[in-house]
Amino acid sequence: MMTMAVRMVALSGFLSILSAPAVAADARKIDAAIPEIDRLFADFQVDSHAPGLVYGIVADGRLVHVKGFGAQDLVQKRPVTADSLFRIASMTKAFTALSILKLREKGKLSLDDLVEAYVPEMRGWTYATKDSPRIRIRDLLTHSAGFVDDNPWGDRQTPLPDADFTRMLEQGVPMSSAPATHYEYSNFGYALLGRIIANVSGMPYRRYVEQSLLTPLGMASSGYQLSEWPVARRSLGYRWEDGRWKREPDMADGAFGAMGGLQTSANDYARWVAFLLSAWPPRDDAESGPVSRASVRMLAEGSNFMSVGQRNGKSGATACRQAAAYGFAMRIAQDCDLGLTLSHGGGYPGYGSHVMLMPDYGVGIFVFTNRTYNGGAGAAWDAAMLLHKAGALIARDVPVSPLLAQGYAAAGRIYASGDVVAARDNLAMNFLMDADAVHWGKRLAALKGEVGNCAVDAPLSATGNLSGKFTWTCEKGRVAGSLLLAPTADAEIQELKLEVKAP
Repeated sequence: MMTMAVRMVALSGFLSILSAPAVAADARKIDAAIPEIDRLFADFQVDSHAPGLVYGIVADGRLVHVKGFGAQDLVQKRPVTADSLFRIASMTKAFTALSILKLREKGKLSLDDLVEAYVPEMRGWTYATKDSPRIRIRDLLTHSAGFVDDNPWGDRQTPLPDADFTRMLEQGVPMSSAPATHYEYSNFGYALLGRIIANVSGMPYRRYVEQSLLTPLGMASSGYQLSEWPVARRSLGYRWEDGRWKREPDMADGAFGAMGGLQTSANDYARWVAFLLSAWPPRDDAESGPVSRASVRMLAEGSNFMSVGQRNGKSGATACRQAAAYGFAMRIAQDCDLGLTLSHGGGYPGYGSHVMLMPDYGVGIFVFTNRTYNGGAGAAWDAAMLLHKAGALIARDVPVSPLLAQGYAAAGRIYASGDVVAARDNLAMNFLMDADAVHWGKRLAALKGEVGNCAVDAPLSATGNLSGKFTWTCEKGRVAGSLLLAPTADAEIQELKLEVKAP
């Protein structure tokens, strides 16, 4: 295993251009959890019959740990390293989605545009029902265009020539359902997004992704055409069948590359993960990536077709259930332990992969294997829970806005004086209607009688630009409070809650 100093060097030059927020994860606690996480992935590699595996942990803009297991090919038995190249299958879709969002930034398209405006072969299509709406770009991004779930078929379409794809579009395809009515995973839909990118940008899909995302992010070892890299660098793909490994055929880049054809290394992919995570939280820093932070955060916009399910991995059996939806090339879930999560798997002939991001903490975990449909989702999520249990995940602080700071100072004056009149100019019009000055005077007197004077300049924890929580240390205890400002130009308090905090 690499030392921490060596592990961090590879990305430091690139990451210096990203305006990442303040450090949140606890590096020492991550290091303490690494031996157990290494064993977790080592066991997964053996138990799942993967010839080779590599996984990485990105935290606060750095690849803090990467480790390979097994072989990238079974003939030469070259060991898997952080530079071994793997096809990442459907994790490619996030590159496609962000390319669409980049074209949107440039004003080249709108997410609510009809797909047929950019793919004219679709204009004569027959839809599932007479009242079916026409397919929008947004529907393709969220797998709600009405196409049938096509994983087994779609994975084998990667090398389809563009001319054959055009003929398929001209003939039309049967629809599984009316567009915009529910979620159904479609590789065909993402191939259409690749065609849109090519038609709008005026260059082949792969070239647009390479020029617009891979090159700016320094992902020099990543691309779509396998023949452009020597076999010695590549992790060759295998399936486990009849108790032995069998080589899967390599597939060249083609019309369906946008749904799953990208090949990358752990060192390169860590740059991608760091870039995505750098979009959180929203802030005023200068933009430094190839796509705006706001566009990156759009990956987390759910399609509104919600589901409820268990967390991946062994810990999911006892965890509370997740509320989840498919965003733009990411599965979005709220987890009771990990908070907001973005994740996606990759299953492909010869390869399996998974990535999960925890934007609240600035941490991401990814895993690549060279065995068919061997994604590693369970291991990735169990690794995240090991970091959580080790106390390594620390939520990023939301900056305290000037308005919130003014409102908090007014709240301090109210308590110190024992009278809301001390901050009358900072009270919203509803404040004294909800509880008058006499009532507030009694409440403040009762609080002061119980805990005495408090240090009202304690740090405020912002929960938004206009809200926050705090704890004051007092002469005889503590007071917990929350502050909510009104949507007015001045720092006017619409709600202030104060209560004695239990020991």
